[in-house]
Amino acid sequence: MVGLSIGEKNFIKGGIAQDMRNDGRKRLTYRPIYVETGVIPQANGSARIKLGPTDVIAGVKAELGKPSQAHPDQGKIYIHVDCSPTAEPSFEGRGGEELSAELTAALEGCLLGGKSGAGAGIDPSSLSIKEGKVCWDLYIDCLVISSGGNLLDALGAAIKAALSNTGIPRVQVREAASSDEQADVDVSDEEFLQFDTSGIPVIVTLIKVGRHYIVDATSEEESLMNSAVSISVNRQGLVCGLTKRGGIGLDPSVILDMISVAKHVSEQLINKLDSEIEAAEKAHEDEP
Repeated sequence: MVGLSIGEKNFIKGGIAQDMRNDGRKRLTYRPIYVETGVIPQANGSARIKLGPTDVIAGVKAELGKPSQAHPDQGKIYIHVDCSPTAEPSFEGRGGEELSAELTAALEGCLLGGKSGAGAGIDPSSLSIKEGKVCWDLYIDCLVISSGGNLLDALGAAIKAALSNTGIPRVQVREAASSDEQADVDVSDEEFLQFDTSGIPVIVTLIKVGRHYIVDATSEEESLMNSAVSISVNRQGLVCGLTKRGGIGLDPSVILDMISVAKHVSEQLINKLDSEIEAAEKAHEDEP
């Protein structure tokens, strides 16, 4: 938690009320996004996102697995966030563990549709290889290197960029001679299928400070928040997930208004992020 004097708090609140924040941004403007892909050579896909001082990395590892009995036609997706103690003094010990668990749960809610899986932004059925027999298990590991506010949106963007960079080996399955034998699986070392990220949403976190909402809050702004609502929205403008934090309850009409604002903001964010990912992929391919 950032320690601010009363004067500093009033200055930040006054700027937000006048649509002129500390760093010169308007209430609904993001900081410049820096994207780098292919940062972890041993992963199937990886990306680094910088959003102001906030710096995060996401890596994707694909492993062959067996579908669950409940969902025989789907693969499995696991997300884990680790907050490095070097990123923030408060991340040492229990503080980092609690934030890691909170961010992991929020990402699962926004990208995987929570426990029910309804409205998942990442389609687990695309990971199926042979129904009931073989599937891909995706392990998405995220690391917070530096914290400068708005970690959840940055992590969501890093996952989207890492999945855009992910190549899954082409697999051929030969049927077993009997039901007792396991199917024979050939995994190609040369042919890779690009992961489809067209339906993966971005996460827009709206922080309520006084009577106004802001996006991409800095650490100082987050310390003044009444509450925060994170909404994941895909390119079609569909809401894929929603999570709230902060002790103050919100009227349903306020939530609906925040969803409307998030949809508007998400369109610009998706276009910006997609262009940055495309540029990063091209730069990565051009590397010797």
